[in-house]
Amino acid sequence: MNDEPEEKLAEGTLISHLLELRNRLIRALIAFVIVLIPCAWKSNDLFDLIARPIQSKLPPGAHLIATGVIAPFLTPFKLSMYVALFIAMPYILYQIWAFVAPGLYRHEKRFALPLLVSSIFLFYAGIAFAYFAVFPVVFQFMVATTPRGILMMTDITSYLDFVMRMFLAFGLAFEAPVAVVLLATTGLVSVEKLRSNRGYVLIAIFVVAAALAPPDSISMCIMAIPMYALYEAGVFFANIAVKSRREAEAAREAAKAH
Repeated sequence: MNDEPEEKLAEGTLISHLLELRNRLIRALIAFVIVLIPCAWKSNDLFDLIARPIQSKLPPGAHLIATGVIAPFLTPFKLSMYVALFIAMPYILYQIWAFVAPGLYRHEKRFALPLLVSSIFLFYAGIAFAYFAVFPVVFQFMVATTPRGILMMTDITSYLDFVMRMFLAFGLAFEAPVAVVLLATTGLVSVEKLRSNRGYVLIAIFVVAAALAPPDSISMCIMAIPMYALYEAGVFFANIAVKSRREAEAAREAAKAH
């Protein structure tokens, strides 16, 4: 007899959560559309900005080309969608956080919120690093290694795909401190283990950099060195987080004993 009210209560709770999730997704979509409108209006200017690193390295007479019929319109518009998503992403993640946060404990909120903020910052930092530090070196290498008699004329669609892959690769690579802190604080890997495996991590980082970066040692080092530095930063902050967590648990145990 008592099961039916409990089932109705659970069903009502589920429906309310689904409605809240729908409202959060609608708000995120509205934010994306609002940002997309001016980005689409200035899509050609945005593409000029994203194409500046390669255009500054091209030899005289060379320039970007469009091989598709609708590529001059579609490629800048696609870029405007990416830019709108990047700009709106903090608000989108805030909507996700606002939906998930009520179900977290207080200490989980104190731990999760800084990780969320730092992951956003590090992802954007990875994109900025790729644009300002990596692209000039990569495109200079590409132009310098072009065979004689070949004029480098890059298709704008292929260029945009390459740029977005590099942005994603460096954005994710810069998330290394967050991943290390999560591994240590959840107990999956100890800080001591992270320290003792530095050599293996360094080799793995160079393997990943070789797979993601263009096939030259300079580009590989430009990607690998910051990744390893970020790993060391992650170990440092993980040590602090684990120590503070142990101290908090010891304080709680002492309070219970009294």
